[in-house]
Amino acid sequence: MQVPAGNLLEKINNPSDLKQFSEDELEQVCQELRQYIIDVVSVNGGHFAASLGVVELTVALHYIMNTPYDQLVWDVGHQAYGHKILTGRRDIFHTNRVYKGISGFPKRGESEYDTFGVGHSSTSISAALGMAVASHYKGETDRQHVAVIGDGAMTAGLAFEALNHAGIENSNLLVILNDNNMSIDPNVGALKEYLTDITTSKPYNRFRDDVASVLSKLSSVGPDAFKLAKKLEKSIKGTLLKKSNFFEALKFRYFGPIDGHDVKHLAKVLRDLRDIPGPKLLHCVTVKGKGYALAEKDQTKWHAPGLFDKITGEIKKTYYEKPQPPKYQDVFGHTIIELAEQNPKIMGITPAMPSGCSLNLMMKAMPERAFDVGIAEQHAVTFSAGLATQGLTPFCNIYSSFMQRAFDQVVHDVAIQKLNVVFCLDRAGIAGADGPTHHGAYDLAYMRCIPNMTVSAPMNEEELRNLMYTAQQENMGPFTIRYPRGNGVMVDWQRPMKAIPVGKGRLVNEGEDVAILTIGTIGNEATKAINDLNNEGYFPAHYDLRFVKPLDESLLHSVFQKFDKVITVEDGCLEGGMGSAVLEFMADNGYSAKVKRLGMPDNVIEHGEQPELWAECGYDAAAISTQVRLMGIKKDTTHTIAS
Repeated sequence: MQVPAGNLLEKINNPSDLKQFSEDELEQVCQELRQYIIDVVSVNGGHFAASLGVVELTVALHYIMNTPYDQLVWDVGHQAYGHKILTGRRDIFHTNRVYKGISGFPKRGESEYDTFGVGHSSTSISAALGMAVASHYKGETDRQHVAVIGDGAMTAGLAFEALNHAGIENSNLLVILNDNNMSIDPNVGALKEYLTDITTSKPYNRFRDDVASVLSKLSSVGPDAFKLAKKLEKSIKGTLLKKSNFFEALKFRYFGPIDGHDVKHLAKVLRDLRDIPGPKLLHCVTVKGKGYALAEKDQTKWHAPGLFDKITGEIKKTYYEKPQPPKYQDVFGHTIIELAEQNPKIMGITPAMPSGCSLNLMMKAMPERAFDVGIAEQHAVTFSAGLATQGLTPFCNIYSSFMQRAFDQVVHDVAIQKLNVVFCLDRAGIAGADGPTHHGAYDLAYMRCIPNMTVSAPMNEEELRNLMYTAQQENMGPFTIRYPRGNGVMVDWQRPMKAIPVGKGRLVNEGEDVAILTIGTIGNEATKAINDLNNEGYFPAHYDLRFVKPLDESLLHSVFQKFDKVITVEDGCLEGGMGSAVLEFMADNGYSAKVKRLGMPDNVIEHGEQPELWAECGYDAAAISTQVRLMGIKKDTTHTIAS
């Protein structure tokens, strides 16, 4: 749905158009850009509050910098909607996050203004530094490189590694710290407290406002006086803040904090900083959700609210006459509390996603036993390993695609030591509109190659509960449970929990001619397919493996002894996944069968709703049915199978 733009915004098709306006007109541009984001997201959905918080910063950057020659890198990308609108994508912005539409994140293949593809946090400083060093090497000394990173993303180890390196490089790098005290949930940790001290220190801020004019006067006296004054400045900063400046200790020139919603002042500061060589950090204080009162008040709720009435603020929800199955994340959230009430050893850990994975329920009920460690997946895993060495049973909940960032810690700190850490991988499989940076495509493959690791996936909510119950038993070792984004299939899901024998699959549906082997919730698509196929006269068997490591060898022996046609179905990559494991078993045991593997092909899967992408990749119910028709033998529709 197209939305009309304001009088000034409609004239901006690229940043050069923006530069035609006077600085006095920038405030109106900001008002119109903010309203346009509200108008479009309210009817089309998407991330919301983050982009509202950086409207003035976005306008000022494109006004002062010579983009795309000057390179602008957005961290994570939740906040880049204004950037997209100002860089030639206003007329197609209504397709944001829609199947075959533009991406919800910066994407190099989409625009020359998107200098670096993002979706995971904390990559911007490293990327911008690489660009800056490359420009320096090529002699492009006039080229600017800007990384915009939130204070939440700054907590990740990668950001600190990049800062440490950047401080010794004499490259044109400007890091803009967008300090709003939020990522998706409120930020945690010592860095948050440090930044709060800076922004709330009245003596320091008064000193900061005066120091520039003092130094400018002393500079006329001579270089020695200026150097002495700079040393005095650093000393006074440390005294006023009762600590030294962290960023200056890393050899960054620190500027700020400044009001991130004063577009004219931002433009002035950016113009000045553009002419200062070397690594610099500008500390901007902003409000996530700025300009939309409800989003300012509840920033977590309005991070990505879905469709809403922009006038009343009512978030539009679908109401059902009958009870609906819960989200898998909520099954996890309620079940871990049940288990923790029975088992005092259980702890909960998440890297900055307490609402997204529903660990916030445990954090509220048992605050001493549930931890948000900030955007720090590597730390989350090794912290969990440390807990496990002391006899505790940590449930480390990390989105599947984010767990990729901590693979070394899984191997080195957990698996080699055979520690009982339970990895709950949320958003496994196709993740939907967030696209390729968020699809949980690879966890079955990268977890099953690790020694000592158990790798499992439930087909429904009851099995998720049972696997969680199984994983917290004694001597289970490293244990992975993967499950998808979205709702389950059972209304009556809160049943008594019981242990599942590790490595034991199950027969879901007896059949003939063709055996369908599935892992995880995509097995429900196989169930749909079989219901339709039975009406056509096809009667495939269905087995739910439940474990991709260890495999149920007894079950697989019976399958290959009975069937010479097998279909494997997984909501994950085909390379190294469950289908590969089945082929390995078949080869190792001398079986010969025709095996067709269905799953994510070996290419990047773009964004779209889960059913759209399952269909595109060829493993939804319709695709499974088609494959059975190609391989199976049609029977009379009155045919019945003896149980």
